[in-house]
Amino acid sequence: MLLAELEIWHSRPIAPTRRVALGERLLPTDPPPGFGGLLLGGIVAASIEVLDPELAGEVIRLVNDLQAGRRIPQPQLRHRFQVDRIGLARSRHRLVDRGDAVHFDLEDNGSPAAQILGAVYAAGAVDEAHRNSVLEVVRRATRWRGPVGPSLVAHLSGEGRARAWTSGAFTHPHRWALDVLGFGSEVTPERVDVQQRFRALVRSAHPDHGAASEGAAQRISELSEARRILLAGTVPTG
Repeated sequence: MLLAELEIWHSRPIAPTRRVALGERLLPTDPPPGFGGLLLGGIVAASIEVLDPELAGEVIRLVNDLQAGRRIPQPQLRHRFQVDRIGLARSRHRLVDRGDAVHFDLEDNGSPAAQILGAVYAAGAVDEAHRNSVLEVVRRATRWRGPVGPSLVAHLSGEGRARAWTSGAFTHPHRWALDVLGFGSEVTPERVDVQQRFRALVRSAHPDHGAASEGAAQRISELSEARRILLAGTVPTG
């Protein structure tokens, strides 16, 4: 299932000029930063490590200017931003749900600077209510050094690592937590019930008590994150 999509149009490698434009956009941002914000952050994170180091500071300045609503002079990162896409090549970036996990499907037909610029300009064009949260995700992405995978989603969203890689967990965390700990979706458990269920499930998932080693760490991490979510929404008793 398609969660978010962005087309970035950019100069071809043999072109004498450097230009970038935006194409089709499907960038949902509710709840912020939404799947659209995650996709934009993923595009930036995938290119930032190979960007010319001399241009890294310009990326941050551009994000700051967009957040402040300043006029953006051209060019930026040695590329001129335009509306016209004639003569440009296309890179299509998608965030998709493959049943049990969220995956980045990124094309890199253009230069790292063009990909980053397209994502940053797209972030600056989202609705005003969500713009700052999406630009903050882009800012986090500029600090990323590593693979585009589960840990990146957790880094960008600020969510628990165990749940940030599933679409349902990201959009409905409370419902996800109830399901992980085995409560019905309509149940509102007490704190003591959450703690007792958590301890019992951790015990059954631990290799020391007969569970398989493979997947145990992820399962315990999920249980811990689910407990945190549910306890955050309950009132202490006693």
